[in-house]
Amino acid sequence: MVIDPNARRTDGESVRIAKDVLCAGAQTKVCLPDGPEEVERALARRGARRPVLVGDDRALLRMVELLHRRRELTDAALSVIPVGGSATVALAHSLGVPTDAVTAARTVLDGAARPRDLLVDESGGVVLGGLRIPSGFARHGGHDGTPGGGCGAADGADGAEGADGHGPGPHGDGTRARDCGCDPCAHDRRRAEGDEDGADGRDGGTGAPGHDREGPDGEGDGHRPWWSPAARTARTALTLLSLPVIGLAGGARRPAHPPPQRLRIEADGVLLTDLDRPVERVSVSTAAPGAGLAEIVVHPHAAGGPLRTRARAVTVSGPDFRYHADALTHGPVRSRTWTVLPEAWSLMLPHPP
Repeated sequence: MVIDPNARRTDGESVRIAKDVLCAGAQTKVCLPDGPEEVERALARRGARRPVLVGDDRALLRMVELLHRRRELTDAALSVIPVGGSATVALAHSLGVPTDAVTAARTVLDGAARPRDLLVDESGGVVLGGLRIPSGFARHGGHDGTPGGGCGAADGADGAEGADGHGPGPHGDGTRARDCGCDPCAHDRRRAEGDEDGADGRDGGTGAPGHDREGPDGEGDGHRPWWSPAARTARTALTLLSLPVIGLAGGARRPAHPPPQRLRIEADGVLLTDLDRPVERVSVSTAAPGAGLAEIVVHPHAAGGPLRTRARAVTVSGPDFRYHADALTHGPVRSRTWTVLPEAWSLMLPHPP
């Protein structure tokens, strides 16, 4: 039983419940790794024990990719006890795993192993559910180019994890936001408000460092000018109005329609679309379990319905593009090939009702 460190931090109560249920129903060895290296060592020493993961979708993807790289993915059925918010365990839920800690733990003990196909790319990356390629990717957007992907977005947002697990941070220096030593949310907030207060003590103006501006009598009164909050409010309003969003009735907001993207898409060597025919979006997912085929859907930019086909391998190439695979965003890349491995892994799921 491998308990992901994020699960211990975010929901220790669910972790405790899952551990109690498993320990009461079977002989269990509990591992509390602090990082990927310790997870790999724990899996290498598991012997004939079945691997059980307690964690979110990212932890699940890391474990499947690790077992695939070690060529041990088919040795035993993988069990998952999802722990995290609804957004961070959405992949596990879509695969049929119960998201309740007690039910998921009982599934580990009494469930059935179901074989599943796996999408694998040439770099060793795995896709459990599906992937999509949006047309365009807003600079300050979320996973689909939507604005507001900053504070609450996963690492897969703009400038987030690429295929090698790295991406630019809030300063564009290739450092992840959580490792750069600053608060990216506060950083963006100060920038939006025009607040340049920093080590020099200035208030976004031209006053001398460490001093406030002069009062009405020409003398520094130690207070900020009366108009500064209003000016900041105006600047913030202008910043918000400049975001690429469209207002809707009821105050809801949605992203502006992204531009089309020029991609060359081949399915088992057959050309589906080329660079001269822009597409709105592309999705690739495994078909029925055990079919050994990928379901490919191409939405053209021109008039007409989507193009659907099935193939064992699909290659997408073109100008730098990003793709969203399961819980992560990768790229930019110029070419990527995904191949279906039929029944490459098994997952413990509840018995059908």
